[in-house]
Amino acid sequence: MSQLPSEPLFVVAPGDVSGPGGGAPPSLSDDQALDAYSRVVTQVVDRVGPSVVRIDVKRGGRNAGAGSGVIISPDGLALTNSHVVQGARSVVLTTLEGRELQARVLGDDPDTDLALLRVDEDVTLPAATLGDSGRLRRGQIAIAIGNPLGFDATVTAGVVSALGRSLQSRTGRMIEDVVQTDAALNPGNSGGPLVSSAGEVIGINTAIIMGAQGICFAVASNTAHFVAGEIARHGRVRRAYIGVGAATTPIPRRVALRLGLEQGSGARLLSVDQRGPAAHAGLLTGDLIIALDDKPVAGVADLMRLLDADKIARTVSVDFIRRSERLRLWIGPQDRALAPLARAS
Repeated sequence: MSQLPSEPLFVVAPGDVSGPGGGAPPSLSDDQALDAYSRVVTQVVDRVGPSVVRIDVKRGGRNAGAGSGVIISPDGLALTNSHVVQGARSVVLTTLEGRELQARVLGDDPDTDLALLRVDEDVTLPAATLGDSGRLRRGQIAIAIGNPLGFDATVTAGVVSALGRSLQSRTGRMIEDVVQTDAALNPGNSGGPLVSSAGEVIGINTAIIMGAQGICFAVASNTAHFVAGEIARHGRVRRAYIGVGAATTPIPRRVALRLGLEQGSGARLLSVDQRGPAAHAGLLTGDLIIALDDKPVAGVADLMRLLDADKIARTVSVDFIRRSERLRLWIGPQDRALAPLARAS
């Protein structure tokens, strides 16, 4: 995603690496640089700001919570955090102009802290574009728009501080590929967009670390795109289930060397549901899973990530260590929502 202002500061002809006059490209003064930065931010806010909404959850006529959201489709589809809707079936959206709209919760996914909403009435609303978070780079401009502490339409700006973070959701499952930013976030920003200088949503703001300065997180837009699609098609996010409880455990060095393993850890099975696919395949408590469907498993986070919808009703390989020996079994994961007493994996 481009990080340049929409208007070039100077034009260089093709093949000409010099600035005006044939010398080195001119450097910007502090005032010019700040003006260029300000133009980028204001242009993004003008473009994306109208698609950002305040979300109020009401129970028994009383306000039970509030947060932010972003319209992603002109007909009234909106993304927010799962923890903002708090299991509610309907919420109230307030637009930048103060228009109140009733919306249904089409589905929420606590595993990624995302929820998809639809406005009840026939509307045409300004919508933001979900960008490709896979193209992000550290240091890019990141702009957060939301309603922190009830202050509507608040804008903060910073940079993408880090990529590929993991964040534990309320369900215990790890949210993968989280974007870290130093754009200031506060309670109420939750569910609002983190936006690039190209005016595309690169994340849905989800968490802050209390007491820390400039450490905030957003669920990556690619994850949001996947979750929104799953909910729109199925009403939920489908995930595979094999019926185990596990913990990330180091592989003894002598065992790793003997087996020729590059990874230093795996997912140790602490419990195996006797009615689940893992037990039917022959996995036992104490087995150390090191690969699923030929993809390395270095811990619980990898195991959960790999148990996606593509594995449902398929037969996949499981490589594991038992009594210092590497073994392989074949397993048929089930739809987690249909599994009895389903654990995290």
